[in-house]
Amino acid sequence: MNPTPLDLSKLRVYPLAQRASLAAIEETIIAPDGPLPACSDTNRVRISRAAADILAARARGASVMLIYGAHLIKNGAQLILDRLMSGGWLTHLATNGAGIIHDWEWAHHGRSTESVRDNVATGTFGTWDETGRNIHLALLVGALSEEGFGQSLGRFVTEDGVTLPAPEVLEQQLRAEPSHPLSPARAELLQAMRQHRLAAGRIEVQHPWKASCVLARAFAHRVPYTVHPGIGYDIISNHPMFNGAVLGRAATTDFRLFGGAVEHLDGGVVLSVGSAIMGPQVFEKSISCVNNLRLQSGRPIVRGHTFHVVDLQDGGGWDWSQGEPPRDNAAYYLRFCKSYSRMGGAMHYAQCDNVAFLHHLLRELEAK
Repeated sequence: MNPTPLDLSKLRVYPLAQRASLAAIEETIIAPDGPLPACSDTNRVRISRAAADILAARARGASVMLIYGAHLIKNGAQLILDRLMSGGWLTHLATNGAGIIHDWEWAHHGRSTESVRDNVATGTFGTWDETGRNIHLALLVGALSEEGFGQSLGRFVTEDGVTLPAPEVLEQQLRAEPSHPLSPARAELLQAMRQHRLAAGRIEVQHPWKASCVLARAFAHRVPYTVHPGIGYDIISNHPMFNGAVLGRAATTDFRLFGGAVEHLDGGVVLSVGSAIMGPQVFEKSISCVNNLRLQSGRPIVRGHTFHVVDLQDGGGWDWSQGEPPRDNAAYYLRFCKSYSRMGGAMHYAQCDNVAFLHHLLRELEAK
């Protein structure tokens, strides 16, 4: 068989207003000063330990990195994250592609989430014009300033859109300096403008709910926010503007920025909350890069750091404080525990709801 690649330029997309979105931001968002959710005594002890570790890390100027999955945003933790940033307790945020898609849809549309089962059957799953179009626009323009995924989209939300340069300017730059480091980004934008008939000038995109948007709040607090997507993982692939090179360029910038946070992790803290695959996979490659560069310059590897890993699973029924389980134990195959247990430092695992953990953590930190 010789299958023909799909022509995604022929995809039919639809306005977000036509989607039967399953959640509204007003019904989902959690007030940081509201009642705390239930939490076991065991997890209260673990949260207190995490709070103490974070305070110690910030006192010594070390990184405190929060790596999280999309359900943290789907479950309404945006304002909790804003307070953790404004308090100076987080120095870096990282999420996957779905994490920023829900965050952007909340900010622009006030609604998010769709029925996968129903919409796949009708060929409409993910085919929402504003989401795919505007995220690509943010990245295409941000790349001209060498901005990564998180910064490009944070600026897009904060400034309610982008300004596209004249095609003639892009053409002139490409002809004059074809080997310039920005040439690929200029070429991608020029091609997108021609293919999708995008006029030069200002494109206004309103974000009525930007005050609760993590992307915008991180941008305002100047907290680095990196995005680590997969090609074909997210609904922005289901759009005629989909361009893996654009996503890859932004994600490459963010991977390097993520490594910059790991460089300052000695005595620091990593909170991995509801990220079963992306977090541990990206972290292990990044810390290896940092150690590689350190050893070349005669410096010691990253040390003294602490991991607090949070997920709903029971950790395979294994006590991870005792080290890694044997290969014939099912817990061995839980990536979100196993990878972090191999990264040096101390690892603590909490079986806990992601929002509950961070809500209690915020309250602990504000009380100290």
